Amino acid sequence: MAESQVKKRWRCGLLGLVGRCGLRSKRSTATNGSHKSTMSSSNASTACTPNIQFTKSPGIDLNAKKLQEHKVSPEPIQLPDQTQRPISNPSPNKNPNNQHLDNNGNQQESNNLEPVQQQAKKVPREAIGLSGELESMIIDNQKAKGINGSMVRASSGNVMLFGNLGNLKQPGTTAVGNKTNVQNNEERPTSLVAPTSVSDNQEQPGSLCREVSTRMDPETLKTMANEDYKNGNYVEALALYDAAIAIDPKKAAYRSNKSAALAALGRILEAVFECKEAIRMEPHYHKAQHRLAYLYLRLGEVENSIYHFKHSGPEADQEDVLKAKTVQTLLNKCTEAKRLRDWNTLIKETENTIASGADAAPHVYALQAEAFLKSLRHQEADDALSRCPVLDVEMSTKYYGPISSAGFLVVWAQVHMSSGRFGEAVEAIQRANKLDGNNREVSMVLRRAQAVMAARSKGNDYFKAGRFQEASAAYGEGLDHDSRNSVLLCNRAACLSKMSKFDRAVEDCTAALTVRPLYTKARLRRADCNAKLGNWESAIKDYEILRKETPEDEEVIRGLSETKEQLVKCQGHREMDQEVTD
Repeated sequence: MAESQVKKRWRCGLLGLVGRCGLRSKRSTATNGSHKSTMSSSNASTACTPNIQFTKSPGIDLNAKKLQEHKVSPEPIQLPDQTQRPISNPSPNKNPNNQHLDNNGNQQESNNLEPVQQQAKKVPREAIGLSGELESMIIDNQKAKGINGSMVRASSGNVMLFGNLGNLKQPGTTAVGNKTNVQNNEERPTSLVAPTSVSDNQEQPGSLCREVSTRMDPETLKTMANEDYKNGNYVEALALYDAAIAIDPKKAAYRSNKSAALAALGRILEAVFECKEAIRMEPHYHKAQHRLAYLYLRLGEVENSIYHFKHSGPEADQEDVLKAKTVQTLLNKCTEAKRLRDWNTLIKETENTIASGADAAPHVYALQAEAFLKSLRHQEADDALSRCPVLDVEMSTKYYGPISSAGFLVVWAQVHMSSGRFGEAVEAIQRANKLDGNNREVSMVLRRAQAVMAARSKGNDYFKAGRFQEASAAYGEGLDHDSRNSVLLCNRAACLSKMSKFDRAVEDCTAALTVRPLYTKARLRRADCNAKLGNWESAIKDYEILRKETPEDEEVIRGLSETKEQLVKCQGHREMDQEVTD
């Protein structure tokens, strides 16, 4: 009886132990050492072929210890002494299911089972969580074969080795159709590809494929996520909220909490969609109403913000509404300043608007960046947009509409171009052209960006070929379209320096530094040209600024030292000349 029971366990394979939606058969001990399972024979046969669905995690390596602590563990099981799993060292030609593989790769059942030990064994409680006994069996088998693999948990509660998931791309392989090209090996069916070994210093592939079992209580997942959120682990909290939603997608609280995690990660528009979904499920969910009101306030949508503040019940107070009205007043001032083309006032009012709560409003940052560009303060325009939360173009278009999204992209393109990111500028303005092709400003910026990029590319080709005169002319063509472009000015200065026209090179570098004071390459080039002109004091000033910005730069250190030596020599010659004159 015991021997047939053991055979059945091994013949069903590793997945059969927990394939029945996580249900474990109850065992009873008897005086004669035999036992009976509550499963029927038909259920036992279906256990061998469970319906498994693997769900890839969002790339988060969750804390394994934490998940184990929150598992819903069944009662401890006293295994009968006749059914203890045989402890053996499997031979290399056996698979984990104690089956042989023939020459064609087919599995054959093995009848060579080692004797069953007659000693009763009590499974420790900590070993029996989600498929605890199965995990122990897999680990023992791995140790016996010298395998250091990772396990992946399926949604049904089953567990299998990561390397046995033939449809997943393994390190060192390239998936092509239904087959996998293995490096340094011939092409073989995907299901037969062995897992690629990973060095000890490399992250195990299974760590990025952790799965949360559907047997876990979604409320437990939410509690774990709340702890991560409080500790600032927003990415992990988001993954746990997603897991809870996958189990119970109709719970509004999970959506609302996920919205909070998304907002903390700067994904404001996604947070709005999740919060709206929570309110759709539960219209009188006051906390979600209050959260959505603040999200709208951060986006600068005051009317929507006030509406949801008024529907948030005891969650809101009068100060929230007053704060929203203050933001509305500041937005009106921004609109008026732009109409009057009062750029300094616009810079001031947009900064006040952001500080008052609209810190994720893309149109406010776009207004501020545009004001900086018009004031020839390109460095500050770039800094302004760098503070704006990154918005996905498709998500932004879905939320704001194509016209508004095109307006944002026009400003983004101009800032990219002023900072020398010509490829990104052309990409942004081309997207804007697709969204709003009839906009005259979009067409104008597109033509200018393409002309500047083409001029820079042609100038670089000439410079690499040593044709400095042609390169200087090419950069000049680009400056005809964008006269204050710091990158083109600096590049033309390099050509002028090669032709020993140091005065003109200094002028171009100074023009570049006027719009971008932190442009290191332009300052270094100006220092070098001033040194060649004998303007030692001016060169030393630039070198000292560079030394503060890049204290480890050997070129700057060497240039500063040499320039100071030359200044001392020059001063010595002047003193000698003065004594002779006297």
